[in-house]
Amino acid sequence: MGLLSDPNRRRALTNLLTRLNTPLCIVCYLAGVAWFMGLAFEPFTLRTYMSENAMGSTMVEERFLAGERALVTAREFAAQKKKMGGMPVDWLVKAMQARGLEVFTQSFSRTLPFPDENKERYMVHGTNVYGILRAPRAPRTEALVLSAPCTPGSSNNQAVGLLLGLAQYFRGQMYWAKDIIFLVNEHDLIGMQAWLEGYHHTNTTGMSWTPLEGRGGSIQAALSLELSSDIITSLDLVLEGLNGQLPNLDLANLFYAFCQKIGVLCTIQGKLQRNDWDSAAGYSQAVQTMLLMVLKQASGRPWGDHGLFLRYHIEAASIRGINSFRQYKTDLTTVGKLLEGMFRKLNNLLERLHQSYFFYLLPSLSRFVSIGYYMPAFGLLAAILLLRALDLWVQLGSPAPGTEDGLVDGEQPFGPGVLSVLTPLIISHLTGVALYTLPIMAQQTAVEHFPVSETEAVVLTAIAIYTAGLALPHNTHRVLSGEGTEEGWRVLKLIAIFYMAVLLGCTALINFSLGFILALTLVPVAAFITPHVPRVLSALVMVLLSPGSTLLFSIFVYQELQEAPITLLEGWNLFLSVISQGILDHNLYGSLVYPLISLLVYPCWLLLWNILFWK
Repeated sequence: MGLLSDPNRRRALTNLLTRLNTPLCIVCYLAGVAWFMGLAFEPFTLRTYMSENAMGSTMVEERFLAGERALVTAREFAAQKKKMGGMPVDWLVKAMQARGLEVFTQSFSRTLPFPDENKERYMVHGTNVYGILRAPRAPRTEALVLSAPCTPGSSNNQAVGLLLGLAQYFRGQMYWAKDIIFLVNEHDLIGMQAWLEGYHHTNTTGMSWTPLEGRGGSIQAALSLELSSDIITSLDLVLEGLNGQLPNLDLANLFYAFCQKIGVLCTIQGKLQRNDWDSAAGYSQAVQTMLLMVLKQASGRPWGDHGLFLRYHIEAASIRGINSFRQYKTDLTTVGKLLEGMFRKLNNLLERLHQSYFFYLLPSLSRFVSIGYYMPAFGLLAAILLLRALDLWVQLGSPAPGTEDGLVDGEQPFGPGVLSVLTPLIISHLTGVALYTLPIMAQQTAVEHFPVSETEAVVLTAIAIYTAGLALPHNTHRVLSGEGTEEGWRVLKLIAIFYMAVLLGCTALINFSLGFILALTLVPVAAFITPHVPRVLSALVMVLLSPGSTLLFSIFVYQELQEAPITLLEGWNLFLSVISQGILDHNLYGSLVYPLISLLVYPCWLLLWNILFWK
């Protein structure tokens, strides 16, 4: 308290803060990046362990031996699907009834806001088929779900065959304490969304569906199965869900434990774990795996049918069979044993999975980074905003040169007008509202006047509005009367920095990956932009670090990490596709990334753009 109450000490602290502000910001940025990159180094991570006592041991005897029969069923399903030109609903109903399940169907339909050119669909109609195996030794108040999406072509037929084979095998066992629901959903995520809304009596997306005639207990956990080959070389675990949600870490630990027990090759992000963590190759593999998880989580889209379960507080994951050139081979019998073991352990749960972590990063399946380890990396970046805010506050409170008691000879005290600060705030957010609402609202008008499809109209309208925001300084100063003051841009930047700090902080708490990526690009701009820097060079840097450019760079980085590099033209086409998919994900499933970028992040960036061109 003495330091703050003594004017001389307070002045010395102010001078020190002002003098060392830039070096401290640079050190914090480099330290934040270094901290994040160090998270993949094995000595800095934690070894995974089972926190739930009911699943602490894998000492169960798996007896599933019907892998060949599941393959025969898969071929029958494929033939029926080809014959019907879609999902063979009647055949599935009879197949599930023959295995002793209570079978029900659900019809659904959804008209998309604009055509999904990636999957060539606009008006979607489909049917979900599900069978319930009632628990013989419990009051039927809880349930587990095993799902397999029915996809076009020859994809995922083996998953449906294995699902029916497991249903027949589970029907003969008497130890089940929870209902088990076997679900085959049509049109992937749309069908799964319809089924979950019907199961929980909610309708958050405006989809039309028929009420479910049969229900089980409260769903405790779910697994989605994706197999498209008779022979599997490895199983890949997919965890990323809607808006960056992740299932409880114990579900991933359970999968890894049974893979180790049965001898199945398992991967995450499609990458095998290396044992030589102390080598450059081992560290590089861990970094690539962690960065892939960060990019997927930051996208906010569900990366499998499991992603929609998480919004209902149901722990879920997708298991994908990969058939690559590896010599290691796994048949459906082994995969069935793994699923049998996982379901038997989940059957022992006395309560929902909650004892392990919900916020984590995985450089491998055997190591994890908890929230307490990765949040300091974001905290170091956020500290730059606080340092700059303190510096601006000191500058605003200090008297101008050549003044006495803060007054220039012959002048009256003059501060920033409310209009000069309020106008950029309003115009920036109105631009964000236009970016959020106009692409879909104006698609028909664009189609009538330009030779483009509905999807192209939506994407190009969004890009046009985004680009038009660059004219904000001109429009803002046309509204203003007179020129802005020196104090005006400082006040506006102080507001923008506090705005960004709160925005990025809240985003990182919900979706760390998205918050960290935005902080990497936006914080340097917010820290060092002023009207007195070289405008042309600074404008180029700001455009390269804008949210749109960040998305474009992320696409190229993701493809490189996937070991599937693309050309500039392919990257641009993928960029357009990602924009349309982001808007669709928001309208279909409730993804929050597009409204977050358009309504909050982009207007905040526009405030900084306005400061650069401040008069």
